[in-house]
Amino acid sequence: MDIWLFGPLAFIGSLALSLFFGVKLIPILRKLKYGQHILKIGPKWHSNKSGTPTMGGLIFIMSTLIASLILCGISPYVYCAFFCGLGLSVIGFLDDITKIKNKQNKGLLSWQKFSLQIIVCIVFIIMAQHFGLIDNSIKIIFTDNYLDLGWFYMPFAVFVLVGANNAINLTDGLDGLATSTTIIISIFFAIVSYMYHLTAITVLLLGLVGGLLGFLNFNMKPAKIFMGDTGSLFLGGIIPAVAILIKNPLILAISGGIFVIETLSVIIQVVSFKLTKRRVFKMTPIHHHFEMCGWHENRIVTMFTLVTVVLCVIAYFI
Repeated sequence: MDIWLFGPLAFIGSLALSLFFGVKLIPILRKLKYGQHILKIGPKWHSNKSGTPTMGGLIFIMSTLIASLILCGISPYVYCAFFCGLGLSVIGFLDDITKIKNKQNKGLLSWQKFSLQIIVCIVFIIMAQHFGLIDNSIKIIFTDNYLDLGWFYMPFAVFVLVGANNAINLTDGLDGLATSTTIIISIFFAIVSYMYHLTAITVLLLGLVGGLLGFLNFNMKPAKIFMGDTGSLFLGGIIPAVAILIKNPLILAISGGIFVIETLSVIIQVVSFKLTKRRVFKMTPIHHHFEMCGWHENRIVTMFTLVTVVLCVIAYFI
């Protein structure tokens, strides 16, 4: 596969499709009244976002799917990555639909969501092993060596996949935040997969970057549409799936450091409040803490995106 031909075609094709789908889908979702319900405990100024169309992740999911599958042809790497992304996206879709139906910001129960995520991730790992794409080994960062985890590989991989899935979901709290940071990480993994001679994954990720850039046109502040759990769980599936497929899942903790920080802020807040009845942050995830400190949304998104660029550069050299 000629990456210098198919890569740009995937990017441009997905970008064009994303812009097209955005123009067509937003009016439909508005007509159906598929709007986002804002939590009352959130920042008060978020109340004006209530009713903004959600499930916008369909825009970049469809554009990436069409562009990548046409250009990648028959590739078990792409099929497995898409299975993980789409499987988790279906869970997000059910969650979004439930929220819309109940007219509140509560969708699937936590145990339902978590159980379904585990099932999808286990099936993805079994598929990847069946096609011989992965074994029980992972690359050790800072070295050129690989570690065979044996029977422990399955629970480890599921932990990485489910953890990253929920971390990216937590990050999707400001206009353009999850979109912008995931664009940078997708570019990083496109470069890494190219270095590993996995050109099909590179084309897939370049298609994803194009789809996300097109979606960002509608998702940047003031957002005309939100990606919803439909989109965030797709991103939280396909990115860690790629990390698993290139046998380098540990690098995700560095390149996706923003997602780790967002998750840790929630964990720290919950533990602190349960033990001491005191809150470490004004509000979590941590992007809301900066909001409560008076930072503008655009400033937070810009800072988090720049931090992600730095972390990806560090991860590249590691």
